[in-house]
Amino acid sequence: MFEFDQYLGFLAFLTILTIGFWLMIFLLTFVIPYWVFGASIERFKEIKAEKKAKREAGL
Repeated sequence: MFEFDQYLGFLAFLTILTIGFWLMIFLLTFVIPYWVFGASIERFKEIKAEKKAKREAGL
């Protein structure tokens, strides 16, 4: 059926496929939402600071 080197290649393929699958799950469920939320919060703080600076400069 399989020779030994084919068996090792198949195991390497399955290992890489599994690692890639779990990496994608991790990125999609944790890293990307964390990045988007963090960027949104930082942008909101910048907008708030700009409004505050304009308000203080206008007075």
